Amino acid sequence: MRVAIVGASGAVGQELLRILDERNFPLDDLVLFGSSRSAGNKYKFKGKDYEVKLLQHNDDFKDIDIAFTSAGAGTSKDFLETITKYGAVMIDNSSAFRMDDDVPLVVPEINPEDALSRPRGVIANPNCTTIMMVVVLNPIEKLSHIRKIHVASYQSASGAGAAAMQELQQQYKEIVETGKAVTINKFPHQLAYNVIPQIDKMTENDYTKEEVKMFNETRKIMHSNVRTSATCVRVSSLRSHSESVWFETEQPLSVEEIRNALQGAPGVTLVDDPQNYVYPMPLESAGKDDVYVGRVRKDLADDNSCTLWLTGDQIRKGAALNAIQIAEYLIASPGRL
Repeated sequence: MRVAIVGASGAVGQELLRILDERNFPLDDLVLFGSSRSAGNKYKFKGKDYEVKLLQHNDDFKDIDIAFTSAGAGTSKDFLETITKYGAVMIDNSSAFRMDDDVPLVVPEINPEDALSRPRGVIANPNCTTIMMVVVLNPIEKLSHIRKIHVASYQSASGAGAAAMQELQQQYKEIVETGKAVTINKFPHQLAYNVIPQIDKMTENDYTKEEVKMFNETRKIMHSNVRTSATCVRVSSLRSHSESVWFETEQPLSVEEIRNALQGAPGVTLVDDPQNYVYPMPLESAGKDDVYVGRVRKDLADDNSCTLWLTGDQIRKGAALNAIQIAEYLIASPGRL
């Protein structure tokens, strides 16, 4: 099994390396690719140094079985044919192919079998906020169909990449030293000591692209007609996203029914004892595989609705881990890789 990582120097690429090691992923060889800025960098994996090769349109992917791509939508579109033409399965972390009808959009806890039909050789990894939400809502969907979702996300700096994390830390440093943040490049406004109610570009209806992704991707992953209205907010935490989720089901559900469903759900950890100040927080979910969920309660305004709070490491389950779980599913499906 020969595995490639495209975008190995980025936040997701580095997390892919860590998780491949942690999960003892069955690979025989590893090839790292990057841009001209990162080509030549060396990273250690299982005690061996691997040098990043320059990503080019050539035959470097001829003997690759699985390629994890995390270098942005433009790169994914440009190199799709180069990566897949000899049979490699491309598992893509960008937004390039997510809503293409002939590209599966997969969360292994929900629709792993979709990964088995990939006419273009590519499988799309969903948006991080979508992944975490649907992992939690899918066990509830099995109790009663979810008709509507309202969600407010609280997304950390790491969702914008490693450079964004560094910028947030730099802003705090500048404020402490000079009283003012002057480094503002990765975000439209100062993020330190602030929240920004915009993630990605605005669309014509004043929803951001991030918010539109949550509407469309949730439907595709869950094979559902559910409607999702989202407000996505950047907050000044460093790592792990959180979401406040309101959902309406066809039949009213009790809090106990929902908690029981979540208790045994794959990829979910229930942390829900609010009377004793026990609920999920991003400090606790950072570096963890599961999505943590709590504050489960009935909605006071609608008998068929409930609300909950969730948090998860969007670099892990929201990106790298989900991609690796897709690959593990393919390996476990005889003749499907």
